[in-house]
Amino acid sequence: MKVKNEKKVLTLSFLGVITLILVVVGATYAYFTAQGGGTGNINVNAGTATTDNLSFQVGSAISLTANQEDFGSGAGNKSGSTYARATLTANNATNNATRNYYVYLDITSNNFEYTTVDEQAELLLKVTNPDGTEVTTLGSLERKISGGETGFDITTQTGLITIADNYEITSTGTVTQDWNIEIIFANLDSDQNANTGKTFSASLIIQEEAMEDEGLAYHETCTPGTMACDIAKTYNETNPEINGLYYHDTDLANGAQDNSYRYSGANPNNYVCFGATGADCQNEDNQYRIIGVFNNQVKLIKATSYGGYAWDADSNAWDASTKPDIYITLNTTYYNTLGSEWQSLIAESTWQVGGFNYSDLGTAKETYDLEVGTGQSGYEETMKIGLMYVSDYGYGANPEKWTTDLGSLNYGTDNWLYLGSDEWLISRDTGSTFDAFVVLSLYGGDVYNDYVRHAFAVRPSFYLESNVEISGGDGSEQNPFRIVV
Repeated sequence: MKVKNEKKVLTLSFLGVITLILVVVGATYAYFTAQGGGTGNINVNAGTATTDNLSFQVGSAISLTANQEDFGSGAGNKSGSTYARATLTANNATNNATRNYYVYLDITSNNFEYTTVDEQAELLLKVTNPDGTEVTTLGSLERKISGGETGFDITTQTGLITIADNYEITSTGTVTQDWNIEIIFANLDSDQNANTGKTFSASLIIQEEAMEDEGLAYHETCTPGTMACDIAKTYNETNPEINGLYYHDTDLANGAQDNSYRYSGANPNNYVCFGATGADCQNEDNQYRIIGVFNNQVKLIKATSYGGYAWDADSNAWDASTKPDIYITLNTTYYNTLGSEWQSLIAESTWQVGGFNYSDLGTAKETYDLEVGTGQSGYEETMKIGLMYVSDYGYGANPEKWTTDLGSLNYGTDNWLYLGSDEWLISRDTGSTFDAFVVLSLYGGDVYNDYVRHAFAVRPSFYLESNVEISGGDGSEQNPFRIVV
């Protein structure tokens, strides 16, 4: 900032008064976000009487809940709609006014999932632009036909979706542009019971400035200010070799190729205080670590063992009717030790628990494909608390190890996820009815299969809700990230 430090004295030869009038005209900035249960039809103006006037208006937020009756044959689809409106008034009839604006769909809550093997869209997004034409390209979203409707598949989407990017509006008088949005829950005439009670909530944002999207690079979006975005910003601003954070897109050698962010290496600064605030964050029972960011959700794991537990007393069976003991240990015994305000921050998520055959254990990428990727064909469980995947452990190692079989000796070297003791993983060995996967300390942290009755270390792992924010900390063990409660 420049400081002007001079005083000018003007001597006048006659009496008089010279008056200097300074007029400052400030440009205004209009921004409105529809909230759930809002009244809609709210008008926010940007401009003054002497300038062009750009105003924005949005409809009510959209909220959909899937009920049992929505799945009946011939019941039809369920939908909700809203709109965003931009109105530009030129300051006089001869002025050709031009402005630009942005429209975003902000998905604040969505726990829907795919219920068919071929992943038919359960939720469709239809967008009609101001010309009355349906939009057919929207970022990286895939367009599908489902329930007799065509739209963008947003079945599992959360966070921001850009609808209009720096869109131009021009007027010599008054011009209005409407963007119409429809969300459709498709009736597939199939077993969609897994989505019973699931909810979707979203609102529109229309404003003259672009969102300061610090978030997920490349193909992902996130809500600025959230924990997921803060982590992505760390990746965008710092060398992975320094912070141990890697973006697993198709360009990352030997990566998961799932657009996730994962911490790797010996000891990255990824500590989080969970379950307490203040001085209690130094208590190891309240220290967790970030495995990574997956679909705008941060995945945590307890930094230390919760205790020694058997995976199950009898077998590794896990399906709709049979839950292993480890399921109860995590989702009842451990979960009930957390306060309600912390429980509410944990997202109910879909976990791949079908497992794979130990004989197929390979590199991190090979294991990822079999366990949770395109090659998995096992049972899915919806729950809040799980354990880390075998592939999570694989990608926790220094990237130089990603081409090494996870069963190799000393795989725990330069791997922050290695606890130094025998530890259960979530996947079962499909080649046996009594074995599940474990990290063994005897050989320096290699992955092996072991009898489910054995009591090994258990570290609860879970996904946070996508709107969770960080209030402080730098991620070190001494100063872990603090979460807004």
